Amino acid sequence: MISYEIAVVGSGPGGYVAAIRCAQLGKKVALVERYPTLGGTCLNVGCIPSKALLDSSHHYHHLLHQSEDHGIIINKSSVHLNLEKMMNRKNDVVNKTISGVNFLMKKNKIDVYNGHGSFVNNNTLEITSSKESKQIRFQHAIIATGSKPNSLPFVKIDKERIITSTEALVLREVPKHLVIIGGGIVGLELGQVYNRLGAQVSIIEFQDQIVSSMDVDLGKELTKVFKRSGIKFYLSHKVINVESKNNIVAIQAENKTGNLVDFEADYCLVSVGRRPYTDNLGLENIGVKTNQHGQIQVASNLQTDCPNIFAIGDVVPGAMLAHKAEEEGILVAEYISGQKPHIDYNLIPNVIYTWPEVASVGKTQQEVIESGAEYKIGRFPMRALGRARASGDIDGFVKIIADKTTDQILGVHIIGPRASDMIAEGVTAMEYRASAEDIARMSHAHPTFTEAIKEAALSATENRPIHL
Repeated sequence: MISYEIAVVGSGPGGYVAAIRCAQLGKKVALVERYPTLGGTCLNVGCIPSKALLDSSHHYHHLLHQSEDHGIIINKSSVHLNLEKMMNRKNDVVNKTISGVNFLMKKNKIDVYNGHGSFVNNNTLEITSSKESKQIRFQHAIIATGSKPNSLPFVKIDKERIITSTEALVLREVPKHLVIIGGGIVGLELGQVYNRLGAQVSIIEFQDQIVSSMDVDLGKELTKVFKRSGIKFYLSHKVINVESKNNIVAIQAENKTGNLVDFEADYCLVSVGRRPYTDNLGLENIGVKTNQHGQIQVASNLQTDCPNIFAIGDVVPGAMLAHKAEEEGILVAEYISGQKPHIDYNLIPNVIYTWPEVASVGKTQQEVIESGAEYKIGRFPMRALGRARASGDIDGFVKIIADKTTDQILGVHIIGPRASDMIAEGVTAMEYRASAEDIARMSHAHPTFTEAIKEAALSATENRPIHL
């Protein structure tokens, strides 16, 4: 039986990053993955393929609807969608990314085992595949098995007409009518993909706003933009039945007044969040329990009830974000090695990769109000930027929330072009406890989208934006 200092179970962004950092710190590491390819949900059926489709569909939509604005005259009847080729490109992006992870495993001399890992005891892991079953020993283990799509208790996912995000990434046709249950990040991103490709898209959301975890103003602005593109929203609607028959999906929902609303579609995407994947891990053999949400309870250092076993990413409480999992993987690797790492969960950004993009870090306005803190807000619209007008991306704004007395930045919320890149400035500023005036006094290149951050900071600082 081979012995390792560290055994990592799960090769998603949390797991493979943890493995690399452990190897960098001189540990002998094993990485166990139950699927044939490394990378977990994110690389295989999540972040990477969805962004590839978002990018491809953006090109297609831009050709059809915005090229003439730039003086590029196209015979629209000759513009054809080859969905198979678009999917093949997406697959190529995924495969190259996975190949990159394989290379990193070899570079860092990490032993990779393909098979389902389960704990025999607190020092032994059994790895079972279709070919064989073997055991390895370890001093420390990191559980990084991620999550899988959730569903509603009365909905049967048939993976043909009633689908999850996994199946939505490999459709062989553009739906005529795609009904999406859930107005969260995944549903919005995939909804925009198929809306651009020509599908009628309807989004049914139980809450009275989309992306309820983010600042309410961001959800309102994105709803407005999506409605202009033809996407229909049914907020405050509770889905009560979903049935598929003869390639038609019938969905029934109840609105806030108690009236029933019927929908008919050729595809229904159930996008109601994700649940931790902790099935058959042998947690009972190591005394590790899960809470009512299926999450593994951990201490601040991500240690489980079994002292030499840690858990990170989607299997522990907190936002289900790839970059959160990465930071947790690094924290555990460094903690095991005797260092004293730290994560400020308030400063982990959240992003929606639609267009316009949406990004947020820190406290929302609702959270600041609930905390009782006195605050001020600086806000600047994208349409007032020269760079935004030049590219035609004028939707959105930057919103900065700062403490009314100290001027320290409490939250940065962006909807607009390249918000996913711009949010790093907000993270950096808040990491160093910057004030709104600090950002207002920084020189920002002109013309750029990030000037909106400077202007929003100026707006929060004595309400003195220059270009508004």
